[in-house]
Amino acid sequence: MKPLFLFSATVLAAALAGCGGSSDNTAVSAPTPTPTPAPSAAAVSAKHVLLISVDGLHQQDMSNCLANNTCPNLAALAKTGVNYTGATTPGLSDSFPGLAALLTGGSPKTAGLFYDVSYDRTLYAPTDTTCTGPQGWNVVFDETTGIDGWNGGALIHIDGGGAFNPDAIPHQKINGVCTPVYPHNYIKTNTVFEVVKANLPGARTAWADKHAWGYDWVNGPSGKGVDDLARTEINSIDAATGKDYTDVYTHTEQFDNLHVQAILNQIDGKDSTGVTASVPTLFGTNFQTLSVAQKATNASGGGYTDARFTPGAQVAAAISYVDTAVGKMVAELKAQNLYSSTLIVITAKHGQSPSDHSLLVKNGDTLMALLEANNYLDSAGNFGQNATTSGSLNDGTGLAGTGMVQDDDVGLIWLRDQSQLSAVLATLNANNGCTGTGICANNAQAYILSGSQLAAKFGDPAQGRTPDIIVQPNPGVIYTSSTKKDAEHGGNAPDDSHVALLVSFPTLTAATNTSAVGTTQVAPTMLKALGLAPTLLNAVQAEGTVVLPGLGY
Repeated sequence: MKPLFLFSATVLAAALAGCGGSSDNTAVSAPTPTPTPAPSAAAVSAKHVLLISVDGLHQQDMSNCLANNTCPNLAALAKTGVNYTGATTPGLSDSFPGLAALLTGGSPKTAGLFYDVSYDRTLYAPTDTTCTGPQGWNVVFDETTGIDGWNGGALIHIDGGGAFNPDAIPHQKINGVCTPVYPHNYIKTNTVFEVVKANLPGARTAWADKHAWGYDWVNGPSGKGVDDLARTEINSIDAATGKDYTDVYTHTEQFDNLHVQAILNQIDGKDSTGVTASVPTLFGTNFQTLSVAQKATNASGGGYTDARFTPGAQVAAAISYVDTAVGKMVAELKAQNLYSSTLIVITAKHGQSPSDHSLLVKNGDTLMALLEANNYLDSAGNFGQNATTSGSLNDGTGLAGTGMVQDDDVGLIWLRDQSQLSAVLATLNANNGCTGTGICANNAQAYILSGSQLAAKFGDPAQGRTPDIIVQPNPGVIYTSSTKKDAEHGGNAPDDSHVALLVSFPTLTAATNTSAVGTTQVAPTMLKALGLAPTLLNAVQAEGTVVLPGLGY
């Protein structure tokens, strides 16, 4: 018989690290932990926290720009900050689990967010308002979650149309009642925004991200965690160009500038639109420019020029743009006499893979094709949101109860028939090579995860949300045939998971901390800085997540 798992001992240990404390976040790229030096300053105590997430910002990007003096504003923050060079994401590095780590203190196992496109066996279709049809829905919380996407409509408004697309909202039986599941209902734990609002009288919260309605989950289960949630949609059509804001990084800068202005407004005591309000206690934003530059083809100046993360022209320009934007925020904090009381966190939801272009393998959709060819999914692709009348996601005609696969530089598989698990594993292992129909998961850093090991790390698939199988292909493999991008993210490859993390506060002394830490530790640290107990976060309690070292706590 062929083996059902392919692991090296090192990768297995990394992939299946326990969920307590920072050890939950070990990844294949994490450095060997070293003793943490004693803090050189009193414990950080802040009145405000500004969280800045830069999609794609590797730790190596931060180190290189600091060493080469190409990010002066980040360098200035580092002079009163701790630079964590061993920070990693919790097992998956898509934007949803990446941001959930930062905002909840938990991994996908606890927060329940595996991808912006995922599957839940307990849910019913958006059109099944009585919850009497088949269970199992391909949940898509992206640009089509806004009303503009209704019936496959054009995404013509920067705010996504100003409301939810009803055909993006599945249903669930709760106490016998068929109930809509909005993104804020989909996350399984509370968020830092909810904790701050509930425990600091008069506190105000704000966030700005890339999807106007899909990111509603940052509100947490209450649906009310964020007072000022900027409803901006990166995939909306810019009337000036006729394209969305992801076509080229300089266009993405225009989108990110909306968020920069939102932060400047908030620092000035206004909301994101410029209406008078109080300065947020906890606020922040996400940048997309660097991610778009990294994905751009190497031939066009996208990505990196070598394995040392030497940036190509687009990446260099994108890092410079982000640095300048951060500088504007810091300058405004100083102008409003808020800098001395504001903790600033610079990090990333995820990295991007591969940085070394020589490792790139565009393997097509071989994983999906293999599953379809062996009848583990419908052979014609008629499953989930692959099968809509308009060809657009969330048009109300997707299929329920079909299982699905989501793949970028990782493969998440929800089986149509869970009793086929052993057969599927045998098929995957028999086709793990990089030729023909192979899924390219056959080197020492690749693995096919299922069963008890998967359940220990990500939760029990029998409960409905967790994938039955996770395929981590060889580093550099992307399940695509696209000629428009040379990098992706989502999995646990080293370039996906090893991200920048800089925590800055005026009373800190510059320090480099090489401990293996996780991005899940950001959430409890932000609460601690505001004088709140980290255990107010559900995920911190469940996973035993601790605050970051070196900050005097």
